Amino acid sequence: MKTILITGASTGLGKATAKLFQAKGWKVIATMRTPEKETELNQLYNITLLPLDITNSHQVQQTVKAALALGDIDVVFNNAGYGLIGPIESHTDEQIRAQFDTNFFGTLSVIRAFIPYFRKRNKGLFINTTSLCGLVSNPQSAIYNASKWALQGLAESLSYDLAQFNIGIKNVAPGGIKSDFTKAMQVTEDEAYAGTMAKMMEGFQDGTLMEFTEAEQIADVVYKAATDEIDQLTYPAGDDAVRLYTKRLADGPEAYRINLTKYLNLQSPYPQA
Repeated sequence: MKTILITGASTGLGKATAKLFQAKGWKVIATMRTPEKETELNQLYNITLLPLDITNSHQVQQTVKAALALGDIDVVFNNAGYGLIGPIESHTDEQIRAQFDTNFFGTLSVIRAFIPYFRKRNKGLFINTTSLCGLVSNPQSAIYNASKWALQGLAESLSYDLAQFNIGIKNVAPGGIKSDFTKAMQVTEDEAYAGTMAKMMEGFQDGTLMEFTEAEQIADVVYKAATDEIDQLTYPAGDDAVRLYTKRLADGPEAYRINLTKYLNLQSPYPQA
């Protein structure tokens, strides 16, 4: 029986993934900031709850130690994260740093804590929740996008470093998810960007820029990444993620960016040939 440790397991994709792996016969260590408030996962056989705020490096070390005391761990699913939306000049310095502290540095802290263990075992797998926004950027979310692009680059580089120790790393990149993710989202506004925001909302509502997929369907992709034994770094998850990432690859990054600029009714600051 294999074991997966999941961060951010209290809601949405994290909880759906915990339930799926448990149903598939895995042991699950589900971590969250306040496990004492959880009323569903703690009722399921072979799921253990542990406290974890990934921005607390001391607690990361404590929780990893407690998790390993329960037995061998085969997969670490770094899922904890949230979104910061709005123009960058409307964010505070504290909001920007907090976004990276959770989405990037917190995830990195968990990875660093587990690498020595996986190296000693000469096997193991990291799976990270990145985002479609770490593959195809949207406006009004530059800091969130940057945090997810950072994870994408981190994993690609780490894939070389970890391969020599028989350790894998993969990124699951969802588009929109029907979950509590939007409730945890921080949104700041600037009236100067109202037109762009309105066009983006139109694209979200009609599916052009984003569709919203059930968390359980995204969890299926996490399970595939954990079990397919394929050397693949990036797993777009959800119809919108697959469609838009495929289009970006087909068009090329520059053409895709220019076409999105036109879709948003934005004028290029450069003279057109």
